[in-house]
Amino acid sequence: MPSVDNDMSVEPAGQTDSGPGDRGRTDPGEAAFLDLHRRREALERNLALVQVRLRCAPDAAEANRAKADEGGLLRDLDQVLTLIRAAEYRRRPGARQW
Repeated sequence: MPSVDNDMSVEPAGQTDSGPGDRGRTDPGEAAFLDLHRRREALERNLALVQVRLRCAPDAAEANRAKADEGGLLRDLDQVLTLIRAAEYRRRPGARQW
């Protein structure tokens, strides 16, 4: 059964397809956007693991280390989410360029 191409799929960064027109080329902006989402996913995964460490900490020292790790991950996640919001805005038609 042939697949239907509805332009809803996302190509992984660095990979191209043999479709018509510009779809065969990887846009550097698109690759950067996908990289931001990969970073967000990794940070969210690590944050979930740190929160489990915090709940299951055997002693106060481990809980304090987990709390410090959680703070750093939250800060990094906030930065990545801000970059994603900016990139999403720039991708909109008619977006203002500073």
